Amino acid sequence: MKKFAGILILCLAASGLYAADADPAGKPPRDDARPIVEIDGVTLTMSDFEAKRPGGLFQARNNYYEAEKKAIDEFVNQWLLEREAAQQKTTPAELLDRQIKNAGFAPPSDETLRVYYEGVDTTEPFENVRDKIIEAIRTRRIARTKKAYLESLRNKAKIVLALDPPRAPISLKTSAVRGLPDSPVNIVEFADYECPYCQQIQPVVEKLLKDYGGKVAFAFKDFPLPMHTHAQKAAEAARCAGAQGKYWAYHDALFANHQYDVAKLKGIASDLKLDVGLFDTCLDSGTQGAAVQADFDEAQVLGLPGTPAFFVNGRLINPNGTVSYDILRQLVDEELALSKSPARQVATTASTAQDKK
Repeated sequence: MKKFAGILILCLAASGLYAADADPAGKPPRDDARPIVEIDGVTLTMSDFEAKRPGGLFQARNNYYEAEKKAIDEFVNQWLLEREAAQQKTTPAELLDRQIKNAGFAPPSDETLRVYYEGVDTTEPFENVRDKIIEAIRTRRIARTKKAYLESLRNKAKIVLALDPPRAPISLKTSAVRGLPDSPVNIVEFADYECPYCQQIQPVVEKLLKDYGGKVAFAFKDFPLPMHTHAQKAAEAARCAGAQGKYWAYHDALFANHQYDVAKLKGIASDLKLDVGLFDTCLDSGTQGAAVQADFDEAQVLGLPGTPAFFVNGRLINPNGTVSYDILRQLVDEELALSKSPARQVATTASTAQDKK
């Protein structure tokens, strides 16, 4: 049968939150004048809410987007399966059964089963659960076979998901930016210097910025978690260094040294040839505490569960899992492609102008 690539474009208009005519920046059109609550006879609208808490509904919209995307992915799989079954003059169920039979299933040896049994939380003897273990392994292999087959169908098709992700309204007015501020892609990381996961991801960030030099700007926002006793002062220290033009040098030193008590923070300032008198006064007085708190509050409003949290042009990356170089690169590539759209360029220019006000 002749092979061909199918083109599948999914357009979804979901009441109120998402619509086919969403603006190029990804913010769904809403009636901001729509009343949302009345308090003692005073009517408040969505625009009133957005003015006070611009990111207050971001997490809810992002959760909805993820659920919506998952449902659409399942729909795509079923659509492709039905199309393939029709081409092969069979039913979807028979087509999947054929793939499972072709994959075959040979029960593991008793030695392998006993190893599996050791990891099972049961007080029953091996002989009593042996068949159940075999069935559990068989079920997993069938699921993997089905998933692999559906992936093969997706790989043969051209699938364009016409569903705009929500984008967080993140202000960079008080944030240091590494790279050109008007780069087509802005990456924002909410992080904590003491967070081990933030430390592990740092080389990944550095590699990405090197690989996409001139195309990506990076901003670091402070989200010092309460369980990290030195994180708040470390964040303030970086900003104190920034007051002397050494923010990024100090930021990098913090991640390199992993030492965050006040004495060590002052030692880093000395190593970087800062005016230690000015630095010590800044750090001891807590001058930068309010700025750090502002970033923390913003993270709270956005509903971030922890650190690190990355946004690429306002898109939250993988909120329920780890972040890798490949995940970051994929989103950066997507945003670079979108940045070439005239409509997106207009939206980006307007957004930048608004942020400078």
